[in-house]
Amino acid sequence: MTPRTPRAGEDADDLGVEEALALVNDAHTPGDRPSGDRTHGDDGAGGSGSHGSGSHGASASGAPAHRDGTDWAEARATAAHAPRRGGGHRGGHLPPVSVPLSSALGLTLAAPLIALTDLPSFDTSAMDGWAVSGPGPWDVREEGVLAGHTAHAPLTDGEAVRIATGARVPPDTTAVLRSEHGRTDDKGRLHATAATRAPHTVSHGQDIRPRGQECRNGDQLLPVGTLVTPPVLGMAAAAGYDTLTVVPRPRAAVFVLGDELLGEGLPHEGLIRDALGPLLPPWLRALGADVVDVRRVGDEEDALHQALKGCDADVVVTTGGTAAGPVDHVHPTLRRLGAELLVDGVAVRPGHPMLLARISEKQYLVGLPGNPLAAVSGLVTLAEPLLRTLAARPAPEGYTLPLRDAVQGHPYDTRLVPVALRGDRALPLLYNGPAMLRGIAAADALAVVPPGGAKPGYEAELLDLPWASGGIGVCFT
Repeated sequence: MTPRTPRAGEDADDLGVEEALALVNDAHTPGDRPSGDRTHGDDGAGGSGSHGSGSHGASASGAPAHRDGTDWAEARATAAHAPRRGGGHRGGHLPPVSVPLSSALGLTLAAPLIALTDLPSFDTSAMDGWAVSGPGPWDVREEGVLAGHTAHAPLTDGEAVRIATGARVPPDTTAVLRSEHGRTDDKGRLHATAATRAPHTVSHGQDIRPRGQECRNGDQLLPVGTLVTPPVLGMAAAAGYDTLTVVPRPRAAVFVLGDELLGEGLPHEGLIRDALGPLLPPWLRALGADVVDVRRVGDEEDALHQALKGCDADVVVTTGGTAAGPVDHVHPTLRRLGAELLVDGVAVRPGHPMLLARISEKQYLVGLPGNPLAAVSGLVTLAEPLLRTLAARPAPEGYTLPLRDAVQGHPYDTRLVPVALRGDRALPLLYNGPAMLRGIAAADALAVVPPGGAKPGYEAELLDLPWASGGIGVCFT
């Protein structure tokens, strides 16, 4: 697709969103592409917004280098299965805990939800009206029956009493006559007026919710593995629960590495703003983690070593330092700690030098590249499946959509490309280089593009972004 030039007098803001965001395709050479993609060396430092000083694709001597990474799909599977192969719970998730209902939203049931009572626990009125006994007309008692009141005396044949929705019906009640289906005469006697039935008659049990209609005491309401949503909380409360047995949120720590990062103000004198410090914690929360620590760590191996030794989070997420540059300290530090490397580089762009390590039986490290979009790639590739297993959350349903435009591919690696969803198609977005966030900021999903690229209409696998997919996992607080 060739970008349209605004006509005379037409402001650039008048362009449609598709034209403003669409990927510039093969009409341009890779060097002309605004994404900044390169065949090699696209994931390390270099370019505005990058974090960490190491550069993937170049050795310490500056010579180009390439190392084969784990297949992208295999890397995701490894991350998902890692906790099951460790020394933790058999299912790979964290040990269950009991929490009050107010703290259970978004967690996963670790025990089945069993009814602790019949629901409803007594016969109740489904409507405002009259509880009646036998055929009409009926004599009406003076005192009505309200929800929450104690049991009333049984009705006798030919007797009625005013009743509110949810109130316990008196013994020997035949039916509830809705307010709009009855009238009282000048002698105070109640008559049925509904046109759909014969005068003075009601159907046995009409508009009564019988005891145990929804469930009986001991029935299983929901199985293990159910995500606790607002309706689940309501069901649990109705069934008699004050607490739930759930899998807790994994505790995550974020270590932002690099001496070149600013926490505020404009970039200057070789210093750049830290983009990942604000980006990562809310994203991890949206993935179901409890972020317990966010800190800056300088470009010193001892500093990183001490930070990791003193951290008790279930998952540590680091930014930058995963390549082989002079200040890339993640690999040496993991060796000092005796960690097991589970994934060391992934055949995906951006994000090739990401890694996953098991520091101990109960702790993992996800090493993200320093460039912002490369770090996002590491989040969805390694952090999301790892956190999902630890929290016992169900895997999202996969789906595909055809690409509206062609996407240039990497010769041998998978590409993750930000896309906007437009009807039944996925629109590849501009500004998708490893150091850029402009494309992902406008995206609904990431498209999985195979090696060699994809033509218009290609059915691409899509990874929904947490805020776009919605659901109970979106928790930015």
